[in-house]
Amino acid sequence: MASSHSQHQENQQPHYAVGTEAVRHVPFVGPVSPLAVPIFASSTWVLDSADHGALLSDRFSDRFDRTHNTVEGGLSPWLYSRWDNPTSDVAATLITRLESAHKTFLFGSGMAAITTTLFGLLKAGDHCIVHSPIYGGTHETFDLLTTYGVEVTRIPLPEDGNIDGYRNAVKPNTKLLYAETPANPICAVIDLAELGKLAREHNALTVVDSTFASPINQNPIKDFGIDVVIHSCTKFLGGHSDILAGSATVKNRELEDKVWQARKLFGGVLSPFDCFLLARGIKTLDLRVQRQNENALYLAQALEKHPKVERVFYPGLPSHPAHAVAKKQMRGFGGMISFEVKGGTEAGKKVAEAVRLITLAVSLGGVESLICHAATTTHVMVPREIRLKGGITDGLIRFSVGIEDKDDLLRDLQQALDQI
Repeated sequence: MASSHSQHQENQQPHYAVGTEAVRHVPFVGPVSPLAVPIFASSTWVLDSADHGALLSDRFSDRFDRTHNTVEGGLSPWLYSRWDNPTSDVAATLITRLESAHKTFLFGSGMAAITTTLFGLLKAGDHCIVHSPIYGGTHETFDLLTTYGVEVTRIPLPEDGNIDGYRNAVKPNTKLLYAETPANPICAVIDLAELGKLAREHNALTVVDSTFASPINQNPIKDFGIDVVIHSCTKFLGGHSDILAGSATVKNRELEDKVWQARKLFGGVLSPFDCFLLARGIKTLDLRVQRQNENALYLAQALEKHPKVERVFYPGLPSHPAHAVAKKQMRGFGGMISFEVKGGTEAGKKVAEAVRLITLAVSLGGVESLICHAATTTHVMVPREIRLKGGITDGLIRFSVGIEDKDDLLRDLQQALDQI
């Protein structure tokens, strides 16, 4: 068989701007190099010999470089698509480039990426620290980890970006610090440089969910030494609300081995067709996110002045408690806004239901603008007292800003607010 996807060439290539990396061609199969990503729907792969199969089954063979998916002698590197697939290799390579990191693994959803990574890195007796509130599914995952003997400390989500809560919670058995930044749903920002430094001081790992930012706006591994970056690729990376996907990007070979093994066993891999859609979505990521950054800042500034809005949460506003941290670690402030309307639950639900151009739906990061009432949708599984303590009030609206005309979006928000 001819040698396949030449990821080994990646280390020899210069690094380009992140928008360029999103569209730069990924070399593919032997002498054939299609520009569009082929969809390899095969579940299994033909072997040259029994010894070839034995080689592919031995992850630690010196003849098999799974980091770059190359095999000595030009043999095919694929055995079974739960392990690896050439279509997923292309999409994963694009994300690895965007993050300027070591290796990316793709999953069937963002939650599959989170759960598989955590179960691959933690064992009974380990201690981990996570802020609260956090995305509802992640909150439940940490609850699940405790039933397997992992000790979990939840710290208040810091509004001003400081990591004192993490620092004060560290124990001798602390193995992992977990954070979202910007955090879902109130766009709190955590100081990544300080988080990475603290973890290294205590020989702990850092896992950061960077979904709200996307690789266009921040790169936690490259710039701050974070160990693992999670994306719900359903959101900005896919960008068109037509796939469920997740990714875990790792800093080094040791982490690669742990996450790969867990992914192989848990089996939550991304289908070849969805890998194709993800790779296609990534090609326009920079253009979409730049437009979403622009629209979101414009709308956040307008909402902050509206008499029926109590508070706006957006890292690009000087009023945001961690604005200085966001300016330090982000190139753009993202397409996510949360705002608290006056009047509590009923007012929040009324605004979410009164929009005409914007769509009432969960999820985020697509080309179309979406709005939802956090307390009754994305964070309904988080106990109310935890929600309130973390700033998720009964009137909080989560708004995913799309690429529509910003003035059309503003008029729609204004008419919806008029309904209160």
